[in-house]
Amino acid sequence: MSEITETTKTAEATEASKTARVALVTGASGGIGRAVAQRLAADGMAVGVHYAGNKAAADETVAAIEAAGGRAIAVTGDVADEDVMAAAFDAVERAFGGLDVVVHTAGVMILGPVSEYDLDAFDRLTRTNVRGTFVVAQQAARRVRGGGAIITFSTSVTRLSFPGYAAYAASKGAVEAMTPVLARELRGRDITVNAVAPGPTATPLFLEGKDEETIARLAAQPPLERLGTPEDIAGTVAFLAGPGRWVNGQVLFANGGIA
Repeated sequence: MSEITETTKTAEATEASKTARVALVTGASGGIGRAVAQRLAADGMAVGVHYAGNKAAADETVAAIEAAGGRAIAVTGDVADEDVMAAAFDAVERAFGGLDVVVHTAGVMILGPVSEYDLDAFDRLTRTNVRGTFVVAQQAARRVRGGGAIITFSTSVTRLSFPGYAAYAASKGAVEAMTPVLARELRGRDITVNAVAPGPTATPLFLEGKDEETIARLAAQPPLERLGTPEDIAGTVAFLAGPGRWVNGQVLFANGGIA
């Protein structure tokens, strides 16, 4: 290969890194987060694949994106720790030249009835789901470029009121409260802020601890008569991150019509 050709390709790659949209997806080592990261990469975005503890799974997500012709890096950090998350955002910006889309899928779900719920578990859940969302949203609000999108995650359980889900639903209710407020705080910057509220979705987090009868009952509830898939939710995120520019300050329930 000639030196001129090599120089031209390097210049083209540099220009592409400046113009391509860039996303950071938290909790992207598996489940819905992984599906979102792969979908955004398939839509042409460079992706920061965030993980909390499972580096091997995050590396698998990165490898899958790269094998499909996309660009990705893995970044880590406790979503509730503002310093380590600032470092994760920094790493994505250094690698790809900026940040256009932040999708915060990371969260924990600890179930139990109110009367018996362990308060240490409650503190852990709210630290990750409420403070973690606030920390990520704060970093996103400071960094996302005009024309970008910030997407948080709630749950359809805030409306379905399943027994045992009080703590989890309460934490996601806080997410629903802060999302439209942030949309209004970003007035004039051409940045949308929305929440996605999945219904029952076939992920390891959702399926864990449920017997086949329970899963079948939940799958039968939507008019579409099935559980959602991570790819279903990723398609909703892709809409909000891309063409859905006139949707702002909303909670979008992606649940097949269950509620």
